[in-house]
Amino acid sequence: MDDLQGLPAAPLTVVAGQAACAALDVAANAATAADLVRRAADRGGDLLVLPELFLTGYELAGIVADPTRHVPAPGDSRLDVLAAACAATRTAVVVGAPARDAGTGELRISTLVLGRDGHRAARYDKQHVTPGERAAGFGAGPRGCTLSLDGWRLGLGICWDSGFPEHARAAVRGGAHAYLVGAMFGRGNGERQLATVFPARALDNTGYVLLANHCGPSGPYDGCGRSAVWNPDGTLLCDAGTDDPGLAVARLDPAVLAGARSREPVLVDPSLDAPVLPRSGGTV
Repeated sequence: MDDLQGLPAAPLTVVAGQAACAALDVAANAATAADLVRRAADRGGDLLVLPELFLTGYELAGIVADPTRHVPAPGDSRLDVLAAACAATRTAVVVGAPARDAGTGELRISTLVLGRDGHRAARYDKQHVTPGERAAGFGAGPRGCTLSLDGWRLGLGICWDSGFPEHARAAVRGGAHAYLVGAMFGRGNGERQLATVFPARALDNTGYVLLANHCGPSGPYDGCGRSAVWNPDGTLLCDAGTDDPGLAVARLDPAVLAGARSREPVLVDPSLDAPVLPRSGGTV
C-alpha cells in the first residue's frame, strides 16, 4: 500500500472513454470496450475508465428480469476479449457492469476493474443508488474503493455518488489523488449537472477528477457524452465532446497536484470517514 500522505513520483495518463453500447449484449459491449482500450493505449493511456453499466447499457428492467444472463460472473468468457486487450496493451480498465452481492445475491450497480494483466483486480458497488434504481431492485454498496496504480491512489465513484460531496471527500481523506466516475448523464439537465458538479469535486478536494459518460441512448436516457478530466483547481483539462467513440486523454502531473495541495492542504486521516464510507483497496 502506498504512503497515504505521499504524492506520486511520476505522471500517469488516464483516459475517459465513451461509445454507444448495445442493450443487454455483454459480449458486444465487451468487444467495444476492448477497442476503446486499444485506442487509449495508442494514445499513451495507463488506465481507461468507461461509463456506468457499460457492459449492459442502462437497462435496469432487463437486468432484473434475467440477472443470470446479464450479470457477468467471475471468469465470464464474454469478458475474455477485454481481458486480452488489457494484457496486450498493458492498460488497465474500469468498466461499468451489474453485479451481485456474494452473500445475499442482491443486485448492485458496479464497476469492474481489470489490471494491466487483464485479471480482475477490484469491484466497486455504487453506494448512492437513486430511488428509481432502488425501486427496480438494486441495492447500495457497503464501502468505497480506492485503487493503487503506479503510485497514484484513485478513488472510484458511480454517477449519483458524485452528487454527494462527502463521497469524493472520503476518497481524498483516505489518500486518493484522483476521483474517477463512470456515469449516465442525459442531455439537458444532465449536461448542466456535470458541468457544475465535477469542477466542484476537483476544487473542493484539490485532486484530479475524471468523468466517463454515456454518449447515446441507453435505457430511458440519452447520454450527453462530455467525458472529461478536471485539474485540481477545477479547470477543465480535456473533454471528449459528443464523439462516438470518444476519448478524453489526460496526463496527471504530480507537480500540479503538489502545487494545488500546498495552497489548500488536504488532511489525510482515513479513520475519520471509515464509520460512514469505509473503503477497500486494490492494486491494478
